[in-house]
Amino acid sequence: MDVPQNEENWERKTLEKIALEGLIEQRRARRWGIFFKLLAFVYFGIVLALVVDWGGSAEKLGDGVKHTALVQLTGVIQAKGDASAEHVMSALQSAFEDKKTQGVILRINSPGGSPVQSGMINDEIWRLRGKFPNIPFYVVVEDICASGGYYVAAAADKIFVDKASIVGSIGVLMDGFGFTGTMDKLGIERRLLTAGQNKGFLDPFSPQDANHKEHAQQMLGEIHKQFVDVVRKGRGKRLKETPEMFSGLMWTGAKSIELGLADAYGTVDTVAREVIKAEDIRDYTIKQNLAEKLAGKFGADMAESAVSTLVNFRLH
Repeated sequence: MDVPQNEENWERKTLEKIALEGLIEQRRARRWGIFFKLLAFVYFGIVLALVVDWGGSAEKLGDGVKHTALVQLTGVIQAKGDASAEHVMSALQSAFEDKKTQGVILRINSPGGSPVQSGMINDEIWRLRGKFPNIPFYVVVEDICASGGYYVAAAADKIFVDKASIVGSIGVLMDGFGFTGTMDKLGIERRLLTAGQNKGFLDPFSPQDANHKEHAQQMLGEIHKQFVDVVRKGRGKRLKETPEMFSGLMWTGAKSIELGLADAYGTVDTVAREVIKAEDIRDYTIKQNLAEKLAGKFGADMAESAVSTLVNFRLH
């Protein structure tokens, strides 16, 4: 039976319309796919730019410009991280060695940290000051400069603070936990085997040993004395010692000036402009690159973690 001409045209037009709409839908889907891929690429680029340290320091000036050199010490002072002795010392060395540096500012915003790392930075500051006697070295305190942070700051020619800054905490602590009571309640028995009668020193799963406690207190006393000696060396006659000064207490920036722990009010900008007389500031701070950050986050050394748990000395 013959199909009417108009019905045949209708079927062909319908098929053409369906095919055309399918083609349009494919093109639309392709465009959206390209859009989302570009969006993902841009997002990844932004994240990468935030994470990766592309150039090291935050600010760079042209060669031949006299400037104030800035190094930033932010966060807990520890072997890994931006506030490690390795990073801070390297930045300070670059700052002092630049022939156009008129003065160096160490901006500190730290609650403290490792006495070893703090001591290394303090020693390096004294070495650099002796090697470059014509370059003044100042510390500018922002929110907090406590314990290990102040251990570092004590090596400065002058310390500048805000009236509400927190300064001090000249003391040493060693903390941990004891789980023996909980173990007894749970019926857990500690089986510790050692070669050397003191190898289980301050084991948190064993009852506290009086001899171990006495030995730990002696070590804390030695480190505390080192801290006090560093402060006295750095501050000299400016220090107005009180019975509480080396007790671990902290003070406001205003009070720290009264006690001789700090010298005056100031910010990085005011010290660069009014004290060093070089208002152009160049940042020499060294920051972790992407590989270091990933290693610090996912590849922490297990042995170091164990030591930190059992014997955790901190200038906090």
